[in-house]
Amino acid sequence: MKYRVTGNIDGVRDGMLARLDSLFEYELEDGSYLPRDMMKMLADCSCAINREIAVYITRDGEIVSVAIGTDCDVELTDYRLRRNEKRLSYVRCVHTHPNGDGRLSDVDLSALKIFRYDAMTALGVKDGEPTFIQTAFLGENTEILMDEPVRWYKTPDAEWLARIDQSDELVGREETRDVDSRQEKAVLMGIESMESLEELKRLAETAGAEVAASFLQKRDKPDSALFIGKGRAEELSRECQALEADVCIFDEELTGMQVRNLEEMLRIRVIDRTMLILDIFAQRATSAEGKLQVELAQLQYRSARLIGQGLVLSRLAGGIGTRGPGESKLEMNRRRIRMRMTELKRRLDELEKQRNVRRKNRERNEIPVVALVGYTNAGKSTLLNTLSGADVYVQDQLFATLDAVSRRMETAEKTPYLLTDTVGFIRKLPHTLISAFRSTLDEAALADVLVIVSDGASPDMLQQHDTVEQVLEELGATEQKRIEVINKADACDPDPVFPGAVIISAKTGEGLEDLKEAIAAALQESYVPTSFAIPFSRYGILNEIREAGRVMTEEHTAEGTKVTVMIAKEDTERLVRKYGADIVVSG
Repeated sequence: MKYRVTGNIDGVRDGMLARLDSLFEYELEDGSYLPRDMMKMLADCSCAINREIAVYITRDGEIVSVAIGTDCDVELTDYRLRRNEKRLSYVRCVHTHPNGDGRLSDVDLSALKIFRYDAMTALGVKDGEPTFIQTAFLGENTEILMDEPVRWYKTPDAEWLARIDQSDELVGREETRDVDSRQEKAVLMGIESMESLEELKRLAETAGAEVAASFLQKRDKPDSALFIGKGRAEELSRECQALEADVCIFDEELTGMQVRNLEEMLRIRVIDRTMLILDIFAQRATSAEGKLQVELAQLQYRSARLIGQGLVLSRLAGGIGTRGPGESKLEMNRRRIRMRMTELKRRLDELEKQRNVRRKNRERNEIPVVALVGYTNAGKSTLLNTLSGADVYVQDQLFATLDAVSRRMETAEKTPYLLTDTVGFIRKLPHTLISAFRSTLDEAALADVLVIVSDGASPDMLQQHDTVEQVLEELGATEQKRIEVINKADACDPDPVFPGAVIISAKTGEGLEDLKEAIAAALQESYVPTSFAIPFSRYGILNEIREAGRVMTEEHTAEGTKVTVMIAKEDTERLVRKYGADIVVSG
């Protein structure tokens, strides 16, 4: 029988699936937010399978979806019944927490914002019974409106249904505003240089913010509490108020304590350079692996900055009878983040195994890899498109593409190779991103040839090149053959800064023939056609030669077989050491 229940149903018995499937026939009565009998049923089922269960309910009381997750999370999905993405979805999400904790997590609140649910509800369940329940709603500017958890049998149905109508009205006001007013206004603050702030401005604009002003304060080292010191923070607060700024972006990485102190003083949201880059990566990630990598990086960043907020994150669950040793909300949030990170790493490990299989197939077929690396927005994707005819997304933005893209190419001598576009580098690239995107960045570390693309139109080309060198060194990509390329020939200095650099224009095609010849020459240094003569008496050697290279020609003679293969020099030397120099045909 085919059930309508979705999600992680592996190992769930048919009887349980049929029971959950019956929820689709359940119609809520008018004035009921979540019926008590449904809560008891969800508690019984969730505890029986030790997994989270999510139910999506329309305002008309119809259940449109039931999904099963793991013991610590369930994939929250977009079930929008309204076409207008600026309004509420017309669907509320109710899901269980099998650990008995009925409080909403950061992931739950994030999903409420992203999918614009009518409401997000968490139902704690334990030993087959409901415990506590908590619900959150959206306000103006996606502000979270949330009450304290209540006992499951004290659910204020009428009040929560009224809150949905109020939330719909508040969110609807955003639609009537001018489109430009929805763009966040940002103020930038740095302590390094105006050049670094200019790059931060481009990052902020890439993220969709309108930069109202940039401020620089020269400091030898940051203030431990407020990063810029109390006096400058008070000035910045007045400047942000005068500019009607929504967010202040700092050009350095802040600690959790610094963020909290600055937000209290500035009275607006504060983010740092790392958080800004993570936000851009979250917008740009399109593949399943890219999304997992970004979420892992965000959780790694958040877990290191999760701090208590007075009583809010230090209270224990329950009330009378629960005092004493226990788990605070802060500790529970840390634990949930650790669990989610473990799950994400497991999924990424599975994808990495698939990537390794593809790599081994390439190595078995002896297809060399040429990786395009360089500073973000240097023109790598445009170059890949021009050389291979691919249609990779190209835009004059930082981090326009994240996922590694490969295309099969051939040199003029018909030597095949894979041309791979990698994620762009940037100054102060967050270590969480380097860690999360390790498998993607390994495409550069494992390449046979690195084509280092520099932006000839940038006045900071030398500093950007140094950044690329630093990241490559951190990845261990220091031994490969390198080809220096200066892109945007029409805007760069005619005298190349790097000796032997190839000057090109990926947009117009200028200099691309020289680049192709440079790639072919680099590959030729490693992979050369070599002829072997194998007599019938030593025929077993032939299979090893075929596996070591790509067969170009094979001729059978009266004495044996003569085979010419495209093979790496080190493999030829290994075969000679093993079987003698007489197997190689000279000349």
